[in-house]
Amino acid sequence: MNIHHLSVVHPDAVIGKDVTISQFVTIEKNVVIGDGTYIYPNVVIMEGARIGKNCRIFPGAVIAGIPQDLKFAGEETVCIIGDNTTIHECVTVNRGTASRGKTVVGNNCLLMAYSHIAHDCILKDNVIIGNATQIAGEVEIDDYAILSGGSLVHQFTKVGSHVMAQGGSKIGKDIPPYIIAGRDPISFSGVNIVGLRRRGFATEQIAAIQEIYRTLYQSGMNNSDAIKHIDAQLPDSIEKANIVEFVIGSTRGIVRGYLE
Repeated sequence: MNIHHLSVVHPDAVIGKDVTISQFVTIEKNVVIGDGTYIYPNVVIMEGARIGKNCRIFPGAVIAGIPQDLKFAGEETVCIIGDNTTIHECVTVNRGTASRGKTVVGNNCLLMAYSHIAHDCILKDNVIIGNATQIAGEVEIDDYAILSGGSLVHQFTKVGSHVMAQGGSKIGKDIPPYIIAGRDPISFSGVNIVGLRRRGFATEQIAAIQEIYRTLYQSGMNNSDAIKHIDAQLPDSIEKANIVEFVIGSTRGIVRGYLE
């Protein structure tokens, strides 16, 4: 361990091997920091933080702050940060409330400067959150989703895997997997072809996803009828199952199709 003498580390904090803690860092009790993590100056890591291995936390970040939620009554909850995740300047990640008991940021995530992750959010692996994006409580964001800078995400919203959301988006509806979402109000703007190709999706898989969304957004059917048609008539695949499950399980409703 390399702990600067101008930092304050609670004696009950559990610090892994080869951790670097720069000057003016505060680490409270009931904190666990994994091997190889580097903490830059002026970071505050509060009670309940569970930080994985080989993370980088840049100046001004506050991890496991008290939830900004009036129902929080001081219960013991945690804020979990996965391995190999980078948290940039002035990011805030609050810990959970009694609702879920935890806020989770997965492995290999990138949280850009000034973004906020509120209480009880679940971000899965390889998620990218753009600069100054503000995510309200109990939001769920699936693997490989990207929310571009300045986005605002309403509480309880769900964002599917491999989604790309336009910068400055106001996200108040669920965004199903594999798509680009943009414009104002936010709407379906096509399949995320470039992102899917970068992640190894075959041309046939992408074409099948496009056919599903043509049925969902361009057939003239309502969502319920379109999903029944997709489920019964289109070839089975993991991607189809993911989309159907997401739409059926949406409680806020999915983003609308784009109208010229």
